[in-house]
Order: sequence, then structure tokens, then C-alpha cells
Amino acid sequence: MPSEVDASGASGACDVANAVAPLAVVTGASSGIGEALARQLLDQGWRVIGLQRGAPAIEHLAFRAVSVDLSDGEAVTRAAAALPTPQALVHAAGVMRGGRLGELPPEQAAQMWRLHVDAATRLADALLPRMAAQGMGRVVLVGSRTAHGQPGKAAYAASKAALVSLARSWAAEVVAQGVTVNVVSPAATDTPMLSDPARAGTAPKLPPMGRLIRPEEVAALIAFLLGDGAAAITGQEIQVCGGASLPH
Repeated sequence: MPSEVDASGASGACDVANAVAPLAVVTGASSGIGEALARQLLDQGWRVIGLQRGAPAIEHLAFRAVSVDLSDGEAVTRAAAALPTPQALVHAAGVMRGGRLGELPPEQAAQMWRLHVDAATRLADALLPRMAAQGMGRVVLVGSRTAHGQPGKAAYAASKAALVSLARSWAAEVVAQGVTVNVVSPAATDTPMLSDPARAGTAPKLPPMGRLIRPEEVAALIAFLLGDGAAAITGQEIQVCGGASLPH
């Protein structure tokens, strides 16, 4: 397990990397889309701080894992306060719990809201004003195509739909300071979340392209949105759907 350490950047593996390299804070970097993105950014010369519960999946001089339960609001607030001001923030951590009307335990719905929405809000509250003050920043929230509605996934869909409203509102607040905020919403993606026993009975729907989306494909779009070429893209929800949105 990663140790809960001071993320200020004063010491540790991240500091061995080039001090002028841009810094990205990525949640959920121990697996799935978060891990794929962290690896891509490291290959591109970024420094990465991963906020995660799982054991580190990455060994790299420019990577630091910070252990934090992202569904624990106070823990997120403490971790965010200790972070240096990054050039990018990506909230990729997520969990899916499904159940039709009257079936989903309220605590599971609350867990999804805390992880997806409350954690994003606490991180943004701590980091976006600092990013705006430095005159540059990129924020990407990982949403879901399910946010547009799907039977048996109402609470999950609601928590992901909330990210779009948050992103558009934050984008309007910081656009003049050079900070962009966007949402990337994939269809069913081949991540450990799909095989989580807790989501039994809510099988993913295969996109029309005939296969699951790959985490690296989602990560590639996010990495683009973090770059200079995406400076004019903000307040948008971009889908990586494998054709799932074509009928609409």
C-alpha cells in the first residue's frame, strides 16, 4: 500500500524528476483509466501524483503515490491542502453500484456521490483557485455515458451527470484565468471496475464497435485535453463511446 505522505513536493521520488516538468494530480492512479493516464503522462515528461487507495501499480522516478480514501471527505480535504499547485487535475477514480428502484442500498448510493462528486468538489475547491492564480491549468473529470440514463444505474448516472454541471460551472469561473475544465465520458471500458463482484447483475453494455473501450484510448483523449492544443476547449463533455451515441 502507498504510504500517506506529505504531497508538498519538498522531498520524495517526484523531486528527482526535472523540476520544470509539469505536474498532474490524478485520482485512481492504481488501476484502470487513472493508471493508463498516469503512465502516458509520465512517458510525455510529466510529474504525476496519484491519489489512490490501491497499492501503487507504477514505479517511476517522477511518480508519487499518496494513499487516501477518496470517499472520505475529510481525508480528501487534508490531502488536497498538502498538494503543490499542479498544472493539471484529473479525477478518474470511480465505483459502480447498481440496482433498480427500491433495490440499491442508500449507503451505496451515498458512496458513489462521495467518491464522484464530493471528492471532485473538495479537490477543485483546494486546487482550482491556485491554478487560476498561476494563470494556467487543466482539469478533466471522468464521467460516463451512463449519465444520460440507464435502467438499474440511476444513482451512478446521477453522480456522473453532476460532474458535467460542476465542470461547466467551474469552467465559467476560471476561463478568463487560462484554466479549462472538461468531462470525458466513456462507454463501457475494460477496467477492473467491470469485474467488481459488487456490481453483479449490472453487466456492461458492449458498444456498437463490438468491443469494450480500452483505458489507453480514454487516457489518450484526456492527455490531449491537458496539452496546449486544447487551450480553447472548456466546459465540454466529450464521449468516448465506440458508436454508442450514434442512434441519438
